[in-house]
Amino acid sequence: MSTLHKIALTFIKSVGQATAKNLLAYCGSAENVFSASRKQLLQIPGVGEKTVEAILGTHALLRAEEELKFVEKHGIEVLFFSDENYPKRLKNCNDSPVLLYFKGKADLNHSRVISVVGTRNATEYGKNLCKQLADVLAPYHVLIISGLAYGIDVTMHKECLTNNIPTIGVLGHGLDRLYPQVHKSIAQKMVLNGGLLTEFPILTNPDRQNFPQRNRIIAGIADATIVVEASIKGGALITAEIANSYNKDVYAFPGRTNDAFSEGCNFLIKTNRAGLINNANDLIYYLGWDDEVKENKKQAQTTLHLNLTDNEQKVVDLLQNGQFAIDELAIALNIQQSKLAIVLLTLEMQGIIVSLPGKVYKLVN
Repeated sequence: MSTLHKIALTFIKSVGQATAKNLLAYCGSAENVFSASRKQLLQIPGVGEKTVEAILGTHALLRAEEELKFVEKHGIEVLFFSDENYPKRLKNCNDSPVLLYFKGKADLNHSRVISVVGTRNATEYGKNLCKQLADVLAPYHVLIISGLAYGIDVTMHKECLTNNIPTIGVLGHGLDRLYPQVHKSIAQKMVLNGGLLTEFPILTNPDRQNFPQRNRIIAGIADATIVVEASIKGGALITAEIANSYNKDVYAFPGRTNDAFSEGCNFLIKTNRAGLINNANDLIYYLGWDDEVKENKKQAQTTLHLNLTDNEQKVVDLLQNGQFAIDELAIALNIQQSKLAIVLLTLEMQGIIVSLPGKVYKLVN
């Protein structure tokens, strides 16, 4: 199926997710939608003259050509609803996007996926809970999703990077920009061991209405949603409500009764919209992970015997996720390339890593 036509399907005016899926069901593919006759299109339930005119016009395909050039230039993966690598958990949600744009290295069908959401005005209590979550979840081979917003979101992303946990930010705009811009350096590191995901094409501004819309992706793509801190109104409670509508697990940390940024969490627990967790180990218990083998921890224990320096250990830990170029390692680890080159040479001489063409490195099997 043509990638151009897949993208073009999302640019047909007046066609939302439900109508797009309906067109696919009747026509068999995105390409067939655009090659169908007026008579064939009008026979599809819910498709009227206005929609047919938009399909038969040139706008959608011309706009898709512009989008395709951008994604190809920047190494962005286009995930269509019928593709094998489209997030399966999200696909089961009735309002899932027909198409997603992804830049990163993470597996969107990871065996364990957790979403973490919360207030943009995180307190020290909330930040400490994020740290605790990352510390406890690190050995469990988990992928963590959030929204790269101020507060709890970016705190959780940072803790994931510190603990070498793959983490994905779901955006409310296209991949030609980043909001908030101050999180650019964090986003660059996330792409190397996680990624950025959006349903919005380029030229889409981070408008207010986009963020509740992107929250359904945060809720739908995960096994469970964790609310760390939240006021009674805001995106975190919207995400929790969406997760409940998808019959997904929702958990929340309780807070003091007079704390405005715990009011939302306490409300979710009080109304049985979320299970209560006092600490990250409660989450492990509820999800049934407590008796399972901790592969990442075993790998770390093996590495400890190698008597590595701090920088050498950081390189080895990151390369456990796959192969990386030297410039990618430098950005992810915040080490100057000149210093990093010495670290890599030392590891290579010890037989721990191997150098591939193009200054790409990987662990020795």
